Amino acid sequence: MTTGSASAPRNRVAAVVVAVMVALAAVASPAPVGAQPYTRYLDISYLDIAADNPHGERPGGFATALSTDPDELRAALESARAAGVAPERYGTLARQYWLAVGAENAGIDLGAWDPARGLEANLDTVDKVYVNYLRLHNYHDGFWWTGMAGLAGMSFAAGFWDLDDVGGLLSVPGVLELGAGVGGALAGMPWELAQDMPADVRLLATVGPTLRQADIDWYLHRLLAMQRNIFMDMVPMHEAYAAEGMPAIEELAASGAYDDYVVEAWRQLDSGTPEGRSEALMRMASREQNQIIADQWDATAAARGDVGRVLTYITTIGGAPDVPGASALGEFRPLTVRADVGGRPTVVHTPLPGFNWADREPRWDYIEQDLVPAFRSLVRDRAAEAPRYLGVEFRPRAEQNRILARLPAFVGQMTSGWVIAPAPAPAPAPAPAAPPSEVLAG
Repeated sequence: MTTGSASAPRNRVAAVVVAVMVALAAVASPAPVGAQPYTRYLDISYLDIAADNPHGERPGGFATALSTDPDELRAALESARAAGVAPERYGTLARQYWLAVGAENAGIDLGAWDPARGLEANLDTVDKVYVNYLRLHNYHDGFWWTGMAGLAGMSFAAGFWDLDDVGGLLSVPGVLELGAGVGGALAGMPWELAQDMPADVRLLATVGPTLRQADIDWYLHRLLAMQRNIFMDMVPMHEAYAAEGMPAIEELAASGAYDDYVVEAWRQLDSGTPEGRSEALMRMASREQNQIIADQWDATAAARGDVGRVLTYITTIGGAPDVPGASALGEFRPLTVRADVGGRPTVVHTPLPGFNWADREPRWDYIEQDLVPAFRSLVRDRAAEAPRYLGVEFRPRAEQNRILARLPAFVGQMTSGWVIAPAPAPAPAPAPAAPPSEVLAG
């Protein structure tokens, strides 16, 4: 009993020593093939993170609790890769990393970029977003979408500057003047034509003059949120491809962040052919408008009673992307209304657009049929001419797009450029084709 009692403590000590030695040997030994001991390499708090800010409507990245420091995120990403973790488990981490890289390259502070703070607090960031798109285009000759986004952004940013100066189209005085002018034009035309005007035009005339600064501020918040959403979705892909090529795109897709449609865009871009780059441009434009911000446009147009429809229609009236060869929105699909007036077919030609930019189908019609072809022609068919537009400093060129300087003439055109005329007679129906037997007989 005495011997057994004395040896028990020694046996326990020996067992502890053996256990420690085994543990140390396990740590020093390589992991078996096929094992995923990621807890040795990676803080597991970086895994399985839900994106609580997927559309960028708040400061920070996709996950607001996750760091936006590129170095910290890169270390975690490399650890997840080295450990063989499935990409879907670190998808938010990967997107956050490439977003942080893009923001750093653009000089943007993700923590301070908050659409809810309003235009004045975000005005510098508005510029940096579009400057960065042009930077990316000039970095890689296949980044056509970023070039188009940068040029289109020149007129968009100019509109924001006008608002900052309290004088542009989307200011209270501009809206009231435009609404009153359209109302006057409607009042001066035959009722048969006036009653057939689209609802957006009638709302501009009736609701437009009642808008207040709170409505304008709300709409600016919506536009700023959409701008941020596009940046957050598209820039990480471009930064990933620029740094690591298609493997980084495939990794993002495997994480569930991007679908096959846009991944195919990158495969087409990666081909290096003009045809592939053209297809990539169209697919990326479709993702931007039909996937990223489509729901936000729908919600904006439907909000605040009729205010959303009025403000989105005013945006359409003033829309003129600074892409050579592209039409202003009112030129692409001008509003023409026909009606019988006193028994005579009559038509009114207006300077207004015949659609609302917030509506998905006509918005995509314009992009697919006008904007994309115009930009594609510039970079594909007139490549020597492209640097004149894409290699310039952003702010001086954007200044040329300011509506503030041309607001009086613009409002005058919108309110007086209405022409009422007899409707042209319908073209005669083609004569029916002769039956085959008569043709043969002849």
